[in-house]
Amino acid sequence: MKKINWQYTLGEILIVIIGITIAFSMNKCSELKTNETLKTQYLSNIKQDIEADKKTLQENANAIGAKIQTLNGFMPLLNTENPEKIKRTQELFSVFGLSSFFPKDITYQTMVNSGDYKLIDDFKIKSAIESHYSSYKSILKDYERLEIIHREYLGDYLINHVNYDLMRQGQFAFQDETLLKNILQSIYGALIIKKNATERGIENCNGMLSTLSTY
Repeated sequence: MKKINWQYTLGEILIVIIGITIAFSMNKCSELKTNETLKTQYLSNIKQDIEADKKTLQENANAIGAKIQTLNGFMPLLNTENPEKIKRTQELFSVFGLSSFFPKDITYQTMVNSGDYKLIDDFKIKSAIESHYSSYKSILKDYERLEIIHREYLGDYLINHVNYDLMRQGQFAFQDETLLKNILQSIYGALIIKKNATERGIENCNGMLSTLSTY
C-alpha cells in the first residue's frame, strides 16, 4: 500500500485555499470598484437633473413675474373707459399661457426601483436626495392651483364672453368685465402662490447642488 505524503497533501490543500481566498478577494474588490463607479455616475446624473430643473424653474420664475406685472397694470383698467384698456388687451393674452414644470427624476426613480439606491452609503446625501425629490410634490400641487382656474373658469370665459369680431376691429372684446376681473384676481393669487413655490424650488435645487458638490 502506497504511503500518503501528508505534508505534500496539506500543502496542496493550503495552496487551493489560498487561491480561492485571493480570487474571492479580487472579485470583491472588483465588485466594490464597480459599485463605486456606478454610484458616482448616479450622483453625477442626479446633479445634471437638478441643474436642468433649476434652469426650468428660473425660466418659470421670470415668466410668472412678467405675468404678475401685466395683471397689475391691466386689472385697474377694467370697468373704466380708459383707452389703455384696449391697447393692453394683447398683453393680457400672454398671461393665459401656463408655465409647466416636469421634474427630471428618472435617475432617482431608476435607483429606487432597481435597488441601486443602497449604493449611496452616506446618510446625509441619501436623506438630502430623498427630501429634495419629496419637496417637488408640494411645488407641483401649488402649480396645479392655476391649472384648475384655467380649466374651470378661464376657458369657459374665453369661449362664451369674448367677442372676437370686435377684437379684430380693434375694439374691447371682453364682455362682463366684472366676471373677467374676478377671474384675473384669482389668477393673480394663484400666480403669487406659484411664484413662491418656484422660488422655493430654486432654493432647494441650490441647496442640493451644494450638498452634492461637497460630496
